[in-house]
Amino acid sequence: MSRPMRFCPNCGAPTEFKIPDGDDRKRNVCTATGEIFYDNPRNVVGTIIEADGAILMCRRAIEPRLGFWTLPAGFLELGETAADGAARETWEEAGIVARDLSLHSMIDVTHIGQIHIFFTAVQQGAREPAGPESSEVAFVPLDEIDWSQLAFPTIHRALTRYMADRESGRHDVHVEALGADDWKAMNLAATPRY
Repeated sequence: MSRPMRFCPNCGAPTEFKIPDGDDRKRNVCTATGEIFYDNPRNVVGTIIEADGAILMCRRAIEPRLGFWTLPAGFLELGETAADGAARETWEEAGIVARDLSLHSMIDVTHIGQIHIFFTAVQQGAREPAGPESSEVAFVPLDEIDWSQLAFPTIHRALTRYMADRESGRHDVHVEALGADDWKAMNLAATPRY
């Protein structure tokens, strides 16, 4: 999935896209210093927070999937643990302090180079205004979730697993992969319904 880059981000020298000695795939290599640049998956982290039979959800105010519903989640930043990143994203997107985070699911999305990690959590204190990435924040009753209006297949899958765990009275950790065709199988809508 690595893509060639033209210049070294550190010194500006041209790069070569080649298999370095002792490696098994092409990497970007600085022609001046020999530094190897690795293109690794990006991590998305988020929370599942339930209160009184309803799940915390955010309507996206940004692309991709503007206007669709999601769990509070986003890209992990350098220097954060996965749980810290999930709590930060919950604060930024929903105005809620998340505590007692517990790993729920890890979903590999290899065709786009991402890993999505969701934690169950508990709301601490009152909700504050959400940040600019959410146009609406609500606790949606479980039986009123509009599955076709979910933003991404990983949100669909994490919620499906959460509801199955809830029904069985268990708290399992789910590890799985989603492929490009899963989007169609989940019947996610192409346009948001307001």
